[in-house]
Amino acid sequence: MRLEAITWERLTDATADRIAGLTAADGGPWLRVAVDGAPAAPTAELARDLSEALRIRGRPVLVVGSAGFWRPASLRYEYGKRDPDAYYDRWLDIGALWREVFDPLDPGAGGTGRVLPDLWDPVTDRATRSPYAELPRGGVLLLHGALLLGHWFPFDLSVHLRLSPAALARRTAEDDHWTLPAFARYEDEVGPGETADVVVRMDDPRHPAWHRPEP
Repeated sequence: MRLEAITWERLTDATADRIAGLTAADGGPWLRVAVDGAPAAPTAELARDLSEALRIRGRPVLVVGSAGFWRPASLRYEYGKRDPDAYYDRWLDIGALWREVFDPLDPGAGGTGRVLPDLWDPVTDRATRSPYAELPRGGVLLLHGALLLGHWFPFDLSVHLRLSPAALARRTAEDDHWTLPAFARYEDEVGPGETADVVVRMDDPRHPAWHRPEP
């Protein structure tokens, strides 16, 4: 994979331009974009910057963090609090994301644009009770978080913030090193560096490099 050095500002602008020029694969009025990466990668920050850039370009945006769709602790920790396979397979409530985020943006399912931005607070381990958000026609969903690819989510564009295994271990808090086998499994089973539309190598976050296949 050929990588090109780039600044975060240029990367944000170029990616926003590409998103703004996209047509949804299902022909619907909404776009769905993933910003995928381990917790050590700044997925939330990039999603925020992209949302600002897209609004400047006249596109309504809804930013959703996947951690708001983790399952309750009783289900996440069924096999212990540090089980990497449970982290990989069970923490993210895939069914809830389909039901509350993707189906409302599916014209074939009678999509209304009414998206639930979060369902569960993993810190308090309680339902968030957030109100639904209306994403107008022509709007863009930006879903950010870890382990987002490989679930058949209908993304129109996916961005993967990539860390080498050594960089991921170095930048992951020691208490969270138990998650590293899950990301190794993600590399083996999903290959996000090969399947994402845009790959950003950020072993040194001050000097990112990216691979951007032409649309």
